[in-house]
Amino acid sequence: MNVFDHPQNRLVVDVWSDVMCPFCYIGDTVFAQAVEKFTHRSDVEIRYHSFQLMPHLPADHAVDLDELLEKERGFPRAQARAMNAQVAARAAQIGLDFHMDDAIATNTRAAHRLIHFARSQGRQHDMVQRLFRAYFTDGLNVGDHDVLAGLAAETGLDKDAAREALHRGAFGADFEADVRQARELGISGVPFFVFDAKYAVSGAQPIETFLTALETAWTGKFAASESPAGL
Repeated sequence: MNVFDHPQNRLVVDVWSDVMCPFCYIGDTVFAQAVEKFTHRSDVEIRYHSFQLMPHLPADHAVDLDELLEKERGFPRAQARAMNAQVAARAAQIGLDFHMDDAIATNTRAAHRLIHFARSQGRQHDMVQRLFRAYFTDGLNVGDHDVLAGLAAETGLDKDAAREALHRGAFGADFEADVRQARELGISGVPFFVFDAKYAVSGAQPIETFLTALETAWTGKFAASESPAGL
């Protein structure tokens, strides 16, 4: 599967992210603000792709985030809390409500499969946003199938269908294709934005950076066809 199969009449932005990544939530929010300011916003299509920052985390139980940072990154508990507070303060500047002390670290593969399920129902961005809030604001276990099914229902999806898809491992191939594509592109950190399969922006950048990328990609894709005949 080629994730860069694009419609000719749309500007597609492919976004790799992980629901446990605070900068993905921040970056997605700022990018959405940039799209709202973009002249051709109605012709922009955003597609989300799976990336796991910690694929080795167990799927059958959750871990305290401070404990994880201490064990995995070597940060003392006080330093981990201070870092999380700084991230929460940055998120608050753009209207996001982070409760990092309540965050429950877990394997996010099931959450990514749910995002693919939501895409099949035309609700992908809504699902991505709800998962971000579930993890960073509500302190929910986004690896638990029952929790995920409930979140799907809140997003307007069929709860039983979502739970059944999760239990039978549906959309695992889509998840693996995203991860493989990220590897082929050399993506080592998220968020990672690819505009029209040509231009990349890495990280939670300022709104001006995203607007420049949108304008550049739009011009590269459509400028020639919009020029008067003979020019």
